[in-house]
Amino acid sequence: MITTHVMLVDDEEPFVETMTKRLTKKGLNVAGVFSGHEALDKLASNRMIDVVVLDVKMPGMDGLEALQEIKKRFPLVEVIMLTGHATVESAIEGMRLGAFDYLMKPCEMDQLLSKIGEAKDKKRLHEEKIRDAKIRELSSQFD
Repeated sequence: MITTHVMLVDDEEPFVETMTKRLTKKGLNVAGVFSGHEALDKLASNRMIDVVVLDVKMPGMDGLEALQEIKKRFPLVEVIMLTGHATVESAIEGMRLGAFDYLMKPCEMDQLLSKIGEAKDKKRLHEEKIRDAKIRELSSQFD
């Protein structure tokens, strides 16, 4: 079985620590960070991350700003927005900026696991399409 690599991004350290333990027990490989800037640094140094679970409200770089940067620098990484302060506007903005989905805190563990799985599947499909296109391109050079 292929392990799903997840990064949790939230300025509330107890939340990150608790969720990291719970998701790890479910078989995920989890990295926790506490800011948007840390998330970008971690993504740059760890190309294995499949899905980012990102809090919207954080000091400094907020979740929407972090989402924009993640999608710009790491377009195949899927991002699930997570917030206790959801507004229709921020949900729409997050989806417009490329978020995979948007969940309210506290969310059910089964719901979060399901969304992480769906996001990982979407990323894997994109990677396969890119790989197939590269193979077709290379094989056409030999025709």
